[in-house]
Amino acid sequence: MKKLRMLRPMGFKRKSPEYEPPRISVQGHSADILLLGGVVLLSIFGLLMVYDASQFEAFQDLGDKYYFIKQQLLWVVLGFTALGFFSIFDYHRLQKLSPFLFLFSLVLLLLVFVPGLGSAAGGAHRWLKIGGITAQPAEIIKLSSVIFFANFFQQKVKSLPFLLILGLVGVIVGLFQKDLGSAVVFFMVAFGVYFAAGAPIIHLIALSFTGVAGFVGFIATSAYRKQRVLAFLDPFADPQGFSYHISQVLIALGSGGLFGVGIGQSRQKFAYIPEVTTDSIFSIVGEEFGFFGGIILIALISFVVLRGIAIAQAAPDNFGRLLAIGLTLWIGSQAAINLAAMVSLIPLTGVPLPFISYGGSALLANLVAVGILLNISKQTKT
Repeated sequence: MKKLRMLRPMGFKRKSPEYEPPRISVQGHSADILLLGGVVLLSIFGLLMVYDASQFEAFQDLGDKYYFIKQQLLWVVLGFTALGFFSIFDYHRLQKLSPFLFLFSLVLLLLVFVPGLGSAAGGAHRWLKIGGITAQPAEIIKLSSVIFFANFFQQKVKSLPFLLILGLVGVIVGLFQKDLGSAVVFFMVAFGVYFAAGAPIIHLIALSFTGVAGFVGFIATSAYRKQRVLAFLDPFADPQGFSYHISQVLIALGSGGLFGVGIGQSRQKFAYIPEVTTDSIFSIVGEEFGFFGGIILIALISFVVLRGIAIAQAAPDNFGRLLAIGLTLWIGSQAAINLAAMVSLIPLTGVPLPFISYGGSALLANLVAVGILLNISKQTKT
């Protein structure tokens, strides 16, 4: 008896298995526990140092020595909630959202100049106050720009639009908001994603010269930036004037020696060091835990960065690879700039130390970045 064959309509072709679109499951791997563990340790240590460094300032200015730690604890809870959400939120969905996220963060950058919304301090317009919440939009655009550029370059390198966006954000943040540190971090991250996407090496050389020229221009047009450069060249040139900040930081680090003066025993935190809970918090780490304590903290931050690099190398697609590279470079470069400024390898900048410094918007953005990295790690190829 002959077997009957099922007839197919004319013109119909059976698809071969190799032509089926690949499906990526977020359940392919468990999240990178080592990365998560490193970030949890850094965040706990950050809470300890914020409480330690802020008691005097909080009591003196606000009458409540627990004020800063209560605020930071709230942001840690919100940050880890966001981390948990983005660790299960498929990062591919960010591709469609990337233009809107970037435009939204760009609008926030401009809102700081609106009277009643923006908050200025020391001549700098960097903060936005809405409903009792203070945020720094420069931290938000660092995150949204990584997502935007990763999607923008995933198929093809587009130089002209990239340079226009770079110039626009650089002028707003570096020139008008007077936040050169955040502008430098933004440029480093943007360049990193740009060249990871396959931009010609000649562009690297040209942009390097342009970047240096722009950096010199920013310094030349600002008196306080000139003073910071002078303080960098000679930290003790004017210890009661323009070099006061860095001289007090170096005194704190020098007082710590190899093993530190002991936890809670810092003397420099008693109104000697400006911005002691934010940009300068590493000086208190060095004073209380010494050289070896500082090295351990740097090693832990480096470990988190290395885990991010490993996730980028094993990412399942180009978008995930560029996204992981950008997020990792952001955390790593910001930490490197902060630490280099604290030991006077570069001029002082207003850049917080990731996971350690006091500040809600920076901590929240950093933890969202880690959540995205964890989601990419669930979908890695190996």
